[in-house]
Amino acid sequence: MAFQPIVDVAARTVFAYEALVRGPNGEGAGTVLAAVDADNRYAFDQACRVKAIELAAALGLPATGARLSINFMPAAVYQPENCLRATVQTSRTVGMPLDRLMFEVTENEPVNDPAHLLGIFQEYRRRGFLAAIDDFGAGYAGLTLLAKFQPDVLKIDMELTRDVANRPVSRTIVAAIVQVCQTLGITVVAEGVETEDELAALRAMGINLIQGYLFGRPAFEALPKPLGL
Repeated sequence: MAFQPIVDVAARTVFAYEALVRGPNGEGAGTVLAAVDADNRYAFDQACRVKAIELAAALGLPATGARLSINFMPAAVYQPENCLRATVQTSRTVGMPLDRLMFEVTENEPVNDPAHLLGIFQEYRRRGFLAAIDDFGAGYAGLTLLAKFQPDVLKIDMELTRDVANRPVSRTIVAAIVQVCQTLGITVVAEGVETEDELAALRAMGINLIQGYLFGRPAFEALPKPLGL
């Protein structure tokens, strides 16, 4: 696993560290995910959760006050309550508070069974976890997914935040997403932020949770201290 910080620029703290799958020698996520298929998807999803929690705890994440954000595959979760057993057991064993866990589902993954995803989100919330939609604006569902599932956190894809200060159309779209999320009580994270101009534009729209190279690249088996804090 590699970890990348999501920074609360208003509070000058780390809101969460996102766990990103890597190979044993630091190989990228694409290399690892290429080996995932229908036969091993469940085992892979479970192994990633356990590894992320164990490693984050070993690196001292609980003491930082930050959350741990873990990506999950809806198709790998057959019965949410059963799939969470290893998650809960591992968290208790290594001392990871359950209310610090956040689970992200990417909008890039097709949602063939919306009722199933809704059931997953409901079970996660019942357990005290945060639920997030990742890469919003880049995938299959967009506003349709948001209409069906109101997550705790929505992460705006980097294609919308890239050079947002100089792209009026992107700025208008991002501002509209922020307004909708504020009305629905959803916390917004801006992904892929690399420049001070992007940061200033996003903050002017009311976004204070930022993820991107401006504050830190993913660090292999380490919790990087955000730059500039």
